[in-house]
Amino acid sequence: MKRMKLYTIIGSLFVLFGMTSCDIDAEYYSQTVPSTFYDSQDNVWQRFNRPFTHWRWYVGSASERWCMQELGTDEVAQPTRGSDWYDGGQFLRWHYHEYSAEMSNIYNGFYGFAMGVALAWDALEDIEKYVDFDAMGFPAGTKESMLMQQQTLAASLYLDGLDFFGGVPLYLSTQEEMKGRSTALETFNFIDSLLTDAIPNLPKKTELGAQETGKINQATGAALKAKLYFGAQQYIGKDMFAECAQICRDIINGTYGAYKLEEDWTNVFGFNNDVSTEILWTVPNDFSGLQTGAYYDRWFHYNSRVYLGNIDQNGNNGFALMPSLDPTGKIYPYTLGSVYSKFHDQDIRKQPYVYEGNGKYRGMFMVGEQTNPITGESAMGAREYSGQVLNLVDQIAQMSKIGTAEYPTANDLPSGMMLAEENSGIRLIKRVPIPNQTDRTMKFNPDVPIIRLAEMYYMLAECEYRAGNAQEAANLFNAVRKRYFLGADPDPCTAANLDKYRILKEWQLEFLGEGRRRTDLIRWDAYVTEDWWDHKATNNKNLERFPIPERIMGSNNLIEQNPGY
Repeated sequence: MKRMKLYTIIGSLFVLFGMTSCDIDAEYYSQTVPSTFYDSQDNVWQRFNRPFTHWRWYVGSASERWCMQELGTDEVAQPTRGSDWYDGGQFLRWHYHEYSAEMSNIYNGFYGFAMGVALAWDALEDIEKYVDFDAMGFPAGTKESMLMQQQTLAASLYLDGLDFFGGVPLYLSTQEEMKGRSTALETFNFIDSLLTDAIPNLPKKTELGAQETGKINQATGAALKAKLYFGAQQYIGKDMFAECAQICRDIINGTYGAYKLEEDWTNVFGFNNDVSTEILWTVPNDFSGLQTGAYYDRWFHYNSRVYLGNIDQNGNNGFALMPSLDPTGKIYPYTLGSVYSKFHDQDIRKQPYVYEGNGKYRGMFMVGEQTNPITGESAMGAREYSGQVLNLVDQIAQMSKIGTAEYPTANDLPSGMMLAEENSGIRLIKRVPIPNQTDRTMKFNPDVPIIRLAEMYYMLAECEYRAGNAQEAANLFNAVRKRYFLGADPDPCTAANLDKYRILKEWQLEFLGEGRRRTDLIRWDAYVTEDWWDHKATNNKNLERFPIPERIMGSNNLIEQNPGY
């Protein structure tokens, strides 16, 4: 079938998955063809939803896309903890920007966006060809909405491809022949045209706080276009901040639907966030195990479940925030990194995470002694601190060795990616907060926010700053910041204190762990030019794009590698 071409070309699919011993003789129980399958509205919606199940996995379950945006930045590290997490040095390669075409996570990132594009076009073609919307009694406009949502989904996936790899092969159909890579400019213009065509035909959210179901509304399409223009300078060398700013203003002012900033930040990420007024696009969860940016097993200590209310899930103790303090307790001198210390002490998010019951929680960090203030139960150490109450510190070093012959004082102790202990580094709990065991039925209930209104405020603020309107930029940042303080903001943005680094700090504080930090650093020319903690600048601009995975090039010899790899 010609349709299989696109799957083979851009997905490099796992066609050998059935190579284990089995009976390959087919047994036919019935025959289903498109004309007989699309016999009910439910079946049509099933076909419509298939690409979204892949997207849901790609952005809400698989870790590769998130790791590509976080692990090589000044936000998150996955250090080696004794015998844990060396994993062939792959996390060191992320941290030090030693990318290669053989890295499996990068392959899965390419596969994730490319397979999603193939599925979107496949569904669009089937719906357009086989479904008689009038005869089946669909409301007017349903066909246009379905088709344009698939087109917008493809555009969003292509935007990931552009951001990660530069120009990629471009398809509008599963029937097309194999292609090589288009240029970054051609890819940019292609995405732009898909969104321009789709936005007017997408559904519009008219009720503030109406339930988000994962469908693509007009505001989502417009936000994707704003994000494309926001990155135009890094993608194609063209300043389109003014165009981005206008779209953001329109979204904020309600042109594309009814949205509003939440006054309580936990409403954005909490257990009823499907009706948050701030979310433009979300991945529905409903106890389905999605956890983008949470990855409980990777953030949690082995015994964190006790602190969290004796939940029925163990941790593998991997991720940590980039440390703020050296082994002596002094803050690192680098402008970037030192994540936890950048939060003001009066910022209510800086509190230790505690689930209070009935869907309420406070704080978004696991930090300090891990004794739950409500239950009184403590998570205990299991390795270097066995028998002691676990104390998560804002340092990455073998602190237990201080006072030994090897390291008589903290001044003698090194810090680095290979030198973590079980308590090294502060842990983030933000997307998909965790209930205690009593409320376990709420576990994984929060949806995963993908685009939210605060992002439009921050993009507009940066655009205003770049246009010379520093005070207006400060006002926009402060409109979001104010919800994090019980009284007046003790460190508001002002026209005087805004600069490159303050703006990068604001992006980090608001979107920590939401899978966008790499893009923000590249936009400000800070990804390969700055030092932080145990990372030294490479000053290699080629590293702002990932290598094309060798398995992708092996499946399509028309695809050429990015420069520098």
